[in-house]
Amino acid sequence: MSTSMTYRSYAKINLYLDVLNRRRDGFHNIETVFQTVSLADELTFEEYPNILSISCSSTELDTGEGNLVYRAAMLLRARTGCTLGARIHLEKRIPIAAGLAGGSGNAAATLIALNKLWDLRLSEGRLRELALELGSDVPYCTVGGAAAATRRGEVLTPLPPLPSVWFILLHPSLAVSAGHAYNHPMLERNTAKAFAGRTAAFRHALRRLRDGDIPCAVFNRMERPVFHEHPNLAELKKRLMDLGCHAAAMSGSGPTIFGICESKRVATRIADMLPEQRSSVVSTVPHGVERVA
Repeated sequence: MSTSMTYRSYAKINLYLDVLNRRRDGFHNIETVFQTVSLADELTFEEYPNILSISCSSTELDTGEGNLVYRAAMLLRARTGCTLGARIHLEKRIPIAAGLAGGSGNAAATLIALNKLWDLRLSEGRLRELALELGSDVPYCTVGGAAAATRRGEVLTPLPPLPSVWFILLHPSLAVSAGHAYNHPMLERNTAKAFAGRTAAFRHALRRLRDGDIPCAVFNRMERPVFHEHPNLAELKKRLMDLGCHAAAMSGSGPTIFGICESKRVATRIADMLPEQRSSVVSTVPHGVERVA
């Protein structure tokens, strides 16, 4: 009987996101606060001789060579010389290309699960090195929880867990190009000099979080160019504030808009008042990937 295991990979939001200088490798240095939330995909991994077979509950997602699950599995094989295979099924619940790191989380879960399934015995540090080869958010997704991140987002400092907080996520059905947003003429990068690796604005935001004042820490530098291209997203943010959220912002480069609520009841009430919008009511979770079976 073949071995099978199931993992959840959780969505993340950026409570804070600032964009600094462009790097020589073409990426930007950023300062951000990541937080994983209870919206999750589920991935089942089963032993399978020699080849990789990937299926997905969503027909929107390509399961071929460009898929991050496939790329993570192939990267593990290439770096370790492993010739084992796996049958992988992805139950997709996190919206695709939504600024929630759904694909990055899937890749993180694949690295962790296949390291176990194939008995590769790679350390957490080595898995994070491989994760960065797959994408800037993937190292964080292997860990999850509340974390401050710098450089491309891969230099992580764990933060104390946030106090009990609920979010409403709005999932507009539109596509936002992260590359276009990072190169938009309306993007005003933070040019302040960093002290010990962090700018004054980031230090201020982290102090607000430490003091439990989450709404005052919420910020996203990407909103100006993205809202210019998609003014309906600015309207959704305003509606969340008008309906009672303590703070609202875009996650990553969008299009997901999140609002911070004082309770699950309030978040659910706001979701009910926006019936035309696909939405999720979520709370914080302390990890990015979790084995459930």
